[in-house]
Amino acid sequence: MTRIVIIGGGPAGYEAALVAAQHGATVTLVDSDGVGGACVLFDCVPSKTFIASTGIRTDMRRASDLGITLDPEQASVSLPKIHSRVKSLALSQSSDIRARLQTVGVEVLSGTAELTDPLLGMAAHQVRATLGSGEQKTIDADVVLIATGASPRIIPGAEPDGERIMTWRQLYDLDELPEHLVVVGSGVTGAEFVSAYTEMGVKVTLVSSRDRVLPGEDADAALVLEDALAERGVTLVKHARADAVERTEKGIIVKLSDGRTVEGSHALMTVGSVPNTNGLGLERVGIELDKGGYLRVDRVSRTTVSGIYAAGDCTGLLPLASVAAMQGRIAMYHALGEGVSPIKLKTVASAVFTRPEIATVGVSQAAIDNGEVPARTVMLPLNTNPRAKMSGLRRGFVKIFCRPATGVVIGGVVVAPTASELILPIAIAVQNNLTVNDLAQTFSVYPSLTGSITEAARQLMRHDDLD
Repeated sequence: MTRIVIIGGGPAGYEAALVAAQHGATVTLVDSDGVGGACVLFDCVPSKTFIASTGIRTDMRRASDLGITLDPEQASVSLPKIHSRVKSLALSQSSDIRARLQTVGVEVLSGTAELTDPLLGMAAHQVRATLGSGEQKTIDADVVLIATGASPRIIPGAEPDGERIMTWRQLYDLDELPEHLVVVGSGVTGAEFVSAYTEMGVKVTLVSSRDRVLPGEDADAALVLEDALAERGVTLVKHARADAVERTEKGIIVKLSDGRTVEGSHALMTVGSVPNTNGLGLERVGIELDKGGYLRVDRVSRTTVSGIYAAGDCTGLLPLASVAAMQGRIAMYHALGEGVSPIKLKTVASAVFTRPEIATVGVSQAAIDNGEVPARTVMLPLNTNPRAKMSGLRRGFVKIFCRPATGVVIGGVVVAPTASELILPIAIAVQNNLTVNDLAQTFSVYPSLTGSITEAARQLMRHDDLD
């Protein structure tokens, strides 16, 4: 029977453990954060739960357009109740995952772990787990999966204190809403919290080192979000790199590299993550990290050492829970000799949970515009959709990209209140090489926002080269 040790209990770790146990392996999972990892306990689940609460005010703002008088400014916000719900749901999700692991026979240990192979090049490996009690346990393993995740990046001179200067993991200990929140970093995490706190009525300033919010996302989508944030009073400071953040008598001051300063009551640092790859004993087995400290893996999650795999944010592939989980599953299928397809990042769907949401899959508009990928494109504004009109939606669009000669769908973008849900039919098309003809001939409910997807496909069908 194959003996597998998994270091890390996030999506990569627990999904791998479930697959391995279901295929007959003996599995031990060692985790220091708690089952579910940082994703469930500190990052993804808490932030999306928080965002769900803030979205109520979004709906209230649209109410007057629909003939119902509701004043968002009169809504009472109980931040302790919101945070209590955030933490409760995270713990509940963690408990559910632990129960699933135990049901299939996975041994779960709370603590840290490191590789302790006595020699390089060993066919089997040794892992030493240090439990919370201080007890140490040595485990022999045929296969080791490293899935230790990542932690918020800290800028020297802007160290969080958990009171006024914070990472996103510390927000849920606040008892009151910030008077003026300065968010440093305009990537996905920064944009999501800017949107969320703005919805709560907080004055927000966003400091971006780039020329726009969400520099890694679709430019048209980012522009829609920028307009929405500007309408809600967000101040966007562009081309501004933060050198330091200091406490003042009444709050904080962010010092920028060009000499400018931004003052506020609180600062939220969202300047990326760093992999948790220290203290794992990698040097004992001959694994070298890349310049960013990440573990290099191939498309089936193998490291450069036989029998040792890695998955999730510690690999630097794509910082998405769905990708981490898929990497973990692929690693176990490969290690156990099951048939498996290498991971394909061009089929990965992702979403930014702002208001409106932004979801993407496949080839990007930038790759098409740069000439890297030949494609036909269409962008259909959401305000032409009957359901959107009924709901009072003013912003958003659907984009679909297809190959010029065949009409095979290769990518798409959705900007809408529920873009994370609406992207699925486009993702299915990309995954399964469906054509715009296939999408166009699929019945969509009338009226529905998905009608814009089938309509966009019909518009792409009108090109002569697809006849």
